[in-house]
Amino acid sequence: MHEAMLYEKLPDGKVRCELCAHHCTIADGKKGICRVRENRGGTLYTLVYGRTIARNVDPIEKKPLFNFQPGSTSYSIATPGCNFRCDWCQNADISQMPRERDLVIGTEATPEEIVADARRTGCRSIAYTYTEPTVFFEYTYEIARLAHEAGLANVYVSNGYMSSQMLELFHPWLDAINVDLKAFREETYSKYVGGKLQPILDNLKALKKFGVFLEVTTLVIPGINDDPDELHRAVDFIVNELGVDTPWHISRFHPMYKMTNVPSTPLRTLESAGRIGREAGLRYVYIGNVPGNDGENTVCYSCGRVVVERIGYTTKIVGLDGSRCSYCGTELNFKM
Repeated sequence: MHEAMLYEKLPDGKVRCELCAHHCTIADGKKGICRVRENRGGTLYTLVYGRTIARNVDPIEKKPLFNFQPGSTSYSIATPGCNFRCDWCQNADISQMPRERDLVIGTEATPEEIVADARRTGCRSIAYTYTEPTVFFEYTYEIARLAHEAGLANVYVSNGYMSSQMLELFHPWLDAINVDLKAFREETYSKYVGGKLQPILDNLKALKKFGVFLEVTTLVIPGINDDPDELHRAVDFIVNELGVDTPWHISRFHPMYKMTNVPSTPLRTLESAGRIGREAGLRYVYIGNVPGNDGENTVCYSCGRVVVERIGYTTKIVGLDGSRCSYCGTELNFKM
């Protein structure tokens, strides 16, 4: 048992969790929406502290982070649980386990063991990924501080639904994050995700303000979020609120979880979205889940030369001198 952080005790034995934007009020003996935080006798506990359900050495590009430490590996961990219920979830077997099976399992590992394994395997960072890292925040918080002491970076792959309190506390230890901007309509978040859009937009702006290296991913799903007008509005937000240097990953949907009847995203839809991003001024637009597509490469926005080649998760740096284009000398938005 590990007491949770970021909660408030209320009358009648209730608590209010302040970890994410749901701000769950939880009665004694009950759990929050994530199903991995439980009120026991007026004290909130995290049920997943130290319980890893996945531990892998991944290319950083798998997160996906293309402009942060390109070509490096990241020690990637997860515990069960999520504060969303996306109908297209690609890791539903572990993210939805507590909600659908009332089950929390995992292999015990201390923060010290995680950091030691990351160093032993030659990784440059630790990624909190696969499920939503916010719901195992206490675990990531303790690992992250040890990681910095060991010279390792910390990376979140997140739905962006953390609370402002959580970001205020954690941002000094967070080096990079990829946030899923799943749609640009409140109705989509309400119907298919179980959340709201506005807190994510607020958090994206806060992450930018805090100086966390930020990349954004949109999984483009036919009939759900592929309307050109919606994509234009999403891009306008990225350009105007986050900046033209923010990498935007446009990922191909494949039938998953509760959406096996929806076809894979046509390549022409992804290419059209890419044009929308580039025409709006975004300097780093990537097409994902289409191995071998030229949209995986990084092109210098100034001279048009390819500076990083990618095929799937294989990365070759061909035109970078530090973070500058080695062909024309333009400073590019890379954290090496």
